[in-house]
Amino acid sequence: MLRQGRSAPVQRQTKRPPATAYPARPGLALQAPLIAAFIDPVGTIAVERVARSFGISKAQLAETVGLKGEALYKPSRIRAPKTQSRVREMLEIISLISEWAGGKDQAMAWYRAQRIPAFGGRTAEALVKSGKAAALRDYLDHIAMGGFA
Repeated sequence: MLRQGRSAPVQRQTKRPPATAYPARPGLALQAPLIAAFIDPVGTIAVERVARSFGISKAQLAETVGLKGEALYKPSRIRAPKTQSRVREMLEIISLISEWAGGKDQAMAWYRAQRIPAFGGRTAEALVKSGKAAALRDYLDHIAMGGFA
């Protein structure tokens, strides 16, 4: 009970992005900070910032996500849905495993080199290049929820 003259304690609410900010996947809320760091004012992923952040060239980034080099040099191709979705898929996967790996740079090393037995020994990079990023995200979500590898 409250005594007369006193008000109930005020609880502080933390600012969170609305639930609709990243509606694609349930686990995406955890990934939002990494992806959000690379969104430019127009709402597209700034591939120059992504490449610089990982210490690679735009041509190397294009190769990493399975695109031709010029896809990340021509402004019209940078904004293309295929380019944006491939870079976003790479960032989502790196975000999912960065905590497990010890940071985004270690996560990138895992993404490029670690063979995944559940996918026939293919790497995350190979899976994204072949359009299997959704299956990989589901697999990583399964492991994150305590499932077996």
